[in-house]
Amino acid sequence: MAERQIGTITHYFGKPRVGIVALTGRVTIGDRLRFLGHGADFQQEVKSMQVDHAAVETASARTEVGIRVGQRVREGTEVYKVSGGSEGWFARLKGAFTG
Repeated sequence: MAERQIGTITHYFGKPRVGIVALTGRVTIGDRLRFLGHGADFQQEVKSMQVDHAAVETASARTEVGIRVGQRVREGTEVYKVSGGSEGWFARLKGAFTG
């Protein structure tokens, strides 16, 4: 599982559960991100993303983007893009049989 930092959380809106990310790398709908720091350590797939209140499919470095998150994040939380297989061959095989 390779991880590369692509941004940092600058703000969090609790009611819609959206984190504002100042990007240092490119992110696309469907990418798997890891949120790490300030009490957060979880991964999720990007399903919803906006720039200036407009839905976008991809965003590049030096952009602030709103991403819907599954858990609370705080200012300063680091955001990493996860690439490659994040689990071993046994876990993938087990998942194939257990659904």
